[in-house]
Amino acid sequence: MKNRFLDRFQKIIEVRLRGKNIERLLRRLMKHNIPMQRIRKIDEQCVHIFIYSKDLEKVEELKTIYDVEVIETHGLLKLKELLKKNRILLGFILIGYVILLFLSHVIFTVEVIHTDKSLRELLEQELSSYGITKYHFKKSYDDLTTIKNQILSDYKDRIEWLEIEEVGTKYVIRVEERILNQSNPDTGYQDIVAKKSAIIMEIDAKSGQIVKNKLDYVKAGDTIISGYITLNDVIKDTVRAEGIVYGEVWYKVSIEYPLHYEEVIETKNKKNVLAFHFLGQTYELFNFHPYKEKKTNSKVLLESNLLPFSFSFDKQTEVYHIKEDYTKEEALNQAVLKIREKIESQLGEDEYIIEIKQLKVEENDSTIILDAFVTVCENITSSKEIAEYVEPQTEPQT
Repeated sequence: MKNRFLDRFQKIIEVRLRGKNIERLLRRLMKHNIPMQRIRKIDEQCVHIFIYSKDLEKVEELKTIYDVEVIETHGLLKLKELLKKNRILLGFILIGYVILLFLSHVIFTVEVIHTDKSLRELLEQELSSYGITKYHFKKSYDDLTTIKNQILSDYKDRIEWLEIEEVGTKYVIRVEERILNQSNPDTGYQDIVAKKSAIIMEIDAKSGQIVKNKLDYVKAGDTIISGYITLNDVIKDTVRAEGIVYGEVWYKVSIEYPLHYEEVIETKNKKNVLAFHFLGQTYELFNFHPYKEKKTNSKVLLESNLLPFSFSFDKQTEVYHIKEDYTKEEALNQAVLKIREKIESQLGEDEYIIEIKQLKVEENDSTIILDAFVTVCENITSSKEIAEYVEPQTEPQT
C-alpha cells in the first residue's frame, strides 16, 4: 500500500516491448533488477511494462533485437508535462479567477425601488454616507443590518420599512414610506348597490335601510341597502349606508387541456455558481453537488474578445420534468381542477365556489375542450353616492 501511494509521485513511464520470445527479454530485465510496476500482455509478441523513467536507459541497453517504445508517462512526470503544455491556459484561468474574485466583492449598481423621487434621493445620499455606493466593496451582513436599523431610526417618521438586498454585484434597496393617519372620515351619503348581476345570499348591513331580501335577483347597480331611511314610504333621513352583500354569481368557462402533459417544475433548491466557459464547454467551479436538471440565469462577469473564454455568475434553480399521458376521463378531471384553481385565484377570503357543472366536452386531436358553468359565492358590494334628502317646504296658507 505504501509503495503504491509513493508510486503516484514517481516518474513512471509505460513502455511497449515487441519481438519474438518476449518472455526472454522480461527475464533479462528482472535479472538486472529493473523494477516493473506492472506488466500488461497485448499479444504473443508484445507487452507493455510500467517502469521508472530512470531505468529506461538500462532497458535500451538490454533490448538487443527487441523494439522498445515509450507510450505514455504517468505519476509526477505526467502532471509536469500537462502543466507545461497548458501553462498559458492555466495562467489565463488563474488571472481571470483573481480578477473575478476581486470584482465579485465590488458593488457596481445601487438601485432604490420607490415611486417617490425625493425619497429615493434621500436614501441614496444616506447610503452613500455609509459607503454603500458604486465601485465600493461590499458590506458584511452585520454591517448592512446596522446601517438599515440606523436609517430606520433616523427617519422613523418618513420610513416604515427598509430592506437592503445583495444581488450579485448589485444592491437593491426596497422601502415603504410611512403614511401618517389623519382623522378625516368620509361623511358622504351613499347607497350599497350590486356590483354585478347575482342572487343575494347574505346581507350584513351596518347602517342604512335594507330594500332587497335574501334570494332576490339583482342586476348591476340595483340598490340593496339604501341611504334613505323611510317610514310609511316617506323619507325621514339620509345616512351613509354601510354593509357587505354576498351573492350567487355565474361564469361560463372554456378550457383546453392536453392528453399528453409535460411541465417543468421548479423546486425551492437554489444556488449561485461561478462558471468558466472555454471553447463551448462550461466548467462550474467549486460546485461539488451539481443539480441533475436545472434552470440557469447567467450574468457574464469577464470575457475576452481575443480568446474563447469567459466567466459568469450563474443563478441556478433545480427543476424536474413531469411527463404524463392521460385518458380522456383523467384529462377531464385535470381540466376541472384547472378551472377551480383559476377561479379560486381571483376570489377573496370569504368567497368560494359553489358548483362546477360540465356543459360540453369535445376531443380535438391530442386535447380535450371543456365548457363549464361555475357558480360562485362572491362579494357583490359596491356603492353609489346619493344626495341628502331635503324635505320640501310648504307655503303658508293666506
